[in-house]
Amino acid sequence: MRLLRESPAKGALGHLHASDLRALVQLAAQATSGVSRVVEGVHQSVWSTLGAPGGDEPGQARGVTGGVYRGIQGITKLVGRVTDELLEKLEPLLSGMQRGEIERPQREVVLAALNGVMGDRLVESGNSFAVPMSLRYRGAALDWQAMPPVSSVSSKVLLLVHGLCSSDRHWRREHEGREVDHGQALASAMGATPLYLRYNTGLHISVNGRELAAQLEQLVRTWPVPLEELTVVSYSMGGLVTRSAAHIGHQEGQSWFGRLKSLVFLGTPHHGAPLERIGSWLDEVLGSLAYTAPFSRLSQLRSAGITDLRFGHVVDEDWQGRDRFLRHSDRRQPVPLPSGVASYAIAASLASQDARPIQSALAECFVGDGLVPLHSALGTSALGASALGTSALGTSALRGPDEAERRLQFPKEAQWIAKGMNHLELLSRPEVTRQLLRWLAPESGQSLVSDESGEVGPSLH
Repeated sequence: MRLLRESPAKGALGHLHASDLRALVQLAAQATSGVSRVVEGVHQSVWSTLGAPGGDEPGQARGVTGGVYRGIQGITKLVGRVTDELLEKLEPLLSGMQRGEIERPQREVVLAALNGVMGDRLVESGNSFAVPMSLRYRGAALDWQAMPPVSSVSSKVLLLVHGLCSSDRHWRREHEGREVDHGQALASAMGATPLYLRYNTGLHISVNGRELAAQLEQLVRTWPVPLEELTVVSYSMGGLVTRSAAHIGHQEGQSWFGRLKSLVFLGTPHHGAPLERIGSWLDEVLGSLAYTAPFSRLSQLRSAGITDLRFGHVVDEDWQGRDRFLRHSDRRQPVPLPSGVASYAIAASLASQDARPIQSALAECFVGDGLVPLHSALGTSALGASALGTSALGTSALRGPDEAERRLQFPKEAQWIAKGMNHLELLSRPEVTRQLLRWLAPESGQSLVSDESGEVGPSLH
């Protein structure tokens, strides 16, 4: 599925900001430096098979060859630094030429993807492409010093949290030529004000969780009317960020947590995603051979947020003190669903309603919605996964004494499986909107009817 069409920017680069020039130069310098290290590693691997000694560090050449590579690294850093300093001086002038221009959607989509892949590195290098976390109202970041007028907001807030490589814009989708926006439909039925979170999905999930908890605390203090009720709907990685924030809010006794009424998770990998485990397996395979070891650096460019998806990390203790690129067993700290908060889970399955039982079971266990297995989205144990353990191509079974503690206890009536639907379609299918309304706004004028499959579901009027 795609985002709703918007008017194109003027010119191929019309969506770029003046500050983007500096950020692009920084990325180019880092890319050049990284590629030269990979080439040097391959070069040295070949020489090592012939008995030639290497440099002081693994994969480093010595002698004249090593000097050449050191020269490339030095020149790259020098050019990058000089160009950055020049653009820093020109940036105020260029920015002045762009004043009054609106934020281009093309730029936001590119930045969202870039932050998901390498957002942690952008923050570490001070790159302006790094997206700061913000709560957004009507398409703009909330200004804590100038909040919306009292007449335009409600004492109920609905917060929507996006997933990996996405932004708040991704909640507006198309399905068969019609707009689908879960947030607007829910907010209208609930009498709530919709807010959308934008954040750097390349950072550790627990880092984003802590920042979200802090911003929600700030929201309670500065919202124009007393905030009485908070509902959060989260998609994919966003569900893990939400669980992390709720865990912190509960532990620290934050006031916003006391106003948290409901949590809904759409396709959230509570027990991880197989694709990231494949990435971990690829790291090991590439690193095991002399000729391919340098290329393992390429697979290790993926962000901390992505590697957190291997098992579904939620708290700092899940990743601190460990090499996130090394394969290891599931060592997560048990983080249950918050008590006293109504929690719901929606999982999707590529298996259709009329699939044979054995085909449906296999698809749900190993494929799920194409990215998240069914058991992970529902927070249960993996069916049949005990025989596969933590194999790269399988799912991660919950075994040992922590199994019961890590399993999330969603009530049966708070679970819903969307058949014949992939991961992205969870954002764009009206069936999902109807199920959300059934849970969160049952008094909004819906009646229960049977759909074509015979399953009972809500009908909108």
